[in-house]
Amino acid sequence: MTASSSTVPPSPSEEARTNLAHWVRERAQSHPDAVAVRQGATTLTYAGLDRASAAFAARLRDLGVGPSDRVALVAPNVLAFPVAYYAILRCGGVVVPMNPLLKAGEVAYTLRDAGARVAVVFALFAEQVGAAGVETGTEVVVVAPGEIEAAPPADADVDLEVVDRAPEDVAVILYTSGTTGRPKGAELSFANLRSNVLACVETLFLNGPDDVLFGGLPLFHSFGQTCALNTAVAGGSCLTLLPRFDPREALEVVTRDRVTVFLGVPTMYMALLGVDAKDAYDTSTVRLGVSGGSSLPVEVLHGVEEAFGLKVLEGYGLSETSPVASFNHPDRPRKAGSVGLPIRGVEMALARPPQEDEEPGAESGVELLDPADTDAVGEVVVRGENIMLGYRGNPDATRAAVREGWFHTGDLARRDADGYYFIVDRVKDLIIRNGFNVYPREVEEVLYAHPAVAEAAVVGLPDPVHGEEVGALVQLKEGAQVGEDELRDFVAEQVAAFKYPRVIRFGPVPKGPTGKVLKREIHLER
Repeated sequence: MTASSSTVPPSPSEEARTNLAHWVRERAQSHPDAVAVRQGATTLTYAGLDRASAAFAARLRDLGVGPSDRVALVAPNVLAFPVAYYAILRCGGVVVPMNPLLKAGEVAYTLRDAGARVAVVFALFAEQVGAAGVETGTEVVVVAPGEIEAAPPADADVDLEVVDRAPEDVAVILYTSGTTGRPKGAELSFANLRSNVLACVETLFLNGPDDVLFGGLPLFHSFGQTCALNTAVAGGSCLTLLPRFDPREALEVVTRDRVTVFLGVPTMYMALLGVDAKDAYDTSTVRLGVSGGSSLPVEVLHGVEEAFGLKVLEGYGLSETSPVASFNHPDRPRKAGSVGLPIRGVEMALARPPQEDEEPGAESGVELLDPADTDAVGEVVVRGENIMLGYRGNPDATRAAVREGWFHTGDLARRDADGYYFIVDRVKDLIIRNGFNVYPREVEEVLYAHPAVAEAAVVGLPDPVHGEEVGALVQLKEGAQVGEDELRDFVAEQVAAFKYPRVIRFGPVPKGPTGKVLKREIHLER
């Protein structure tokens, strides 16, 4: 892959600076008046982002935050997010982004597991995080709207220091999970993220201040954080934020801010197709649409391209891969339904998938399939500059996931003669609802906490609106009684709104001869 001549490259001085916050400093020096981040009518220039993040970094240092200290960040897509994000990094701290919709128990688990010294929370979500902070002993800093994003006056004395970090130091911890156990913290190094971000800048052919990226993807998620926020800043472009996705508001943002690159998950594109009077919005400035998070139906891809006159390219990745592993590159043939080719610095292959009752572990070797066998379906494995350091405090899980240098994704795919990958299924039972990961075991544990539940199995159900819906098959204890609505409300009180099962059915949970639940045999009627 070759970057276009208009792409803003990293300066020679920047190459020696690992900390991602150096990008803010560099851009503030090269084009200080260019808009870095926009939210509605409010903008923050690169000079403003530099000074605002430096000012908040000073507050964090006063709280004792220094190199390698973990700081949780709980905020939606508002200007406070990038200010706090780069402030934490400026201190040398480790950012632990969290979904603002999590409940107190979920927040407490993450704070405790990460060893978070401080939690920065946007005021709207202070109640749940505050309760969790009391439980874990984490100092909670509540940020009101407009409090930290206003840059200090030009004549104010602001320490613009950015703490240097080593390439192998942890920059961000993203909490993710498979189908067993509690969420695991994927530790991403500065080298991981720098490599992935710079590959994104090249792949999207960003043209500095001339490009405007749509910021509707949650910034706490790896897709929005790497491909939107950090890519925009590294490329010297503008990121225009939408705190809560609404298709009409999204089209208004595109029209008003003259968006050039639209990043979204499939459900966003589906919602755009459902908007009436599409001709009322000017999408002519959008030269590229990017889709990830889950598979984009081919008919949706074609529908969006026809309705809005833009080219949509699909990519693939996971939190553990920083996240981008492959992409349909703009300067190469695009194949609808494919997640494309590996990006720079990344290798992909297909490995023999685990069998039905086989639990992969560190003792398992990696048996790669023959690339010439285009009919073979295997598990996608990835290695390269983007692979996480490991799961925080969980060496067993790390050894099981990364074997012989290959990260095992749990996704099944085939590869055509040109090397393009096509995702066909998942080994893991991860559910992706509206682009958000739902981990069945976590929901199952909540169901098991109900006194009437004997067994429970949570599965994903195809859904035309959300991509997948959360369903649960529940077997009650003998003589116990509970209704679907009551059980649904019980779970909804304890997990984020996108996690609780909308579909609950009662009956025996199917198992194999070893006692393993056979989720493939669970078919829930809507």
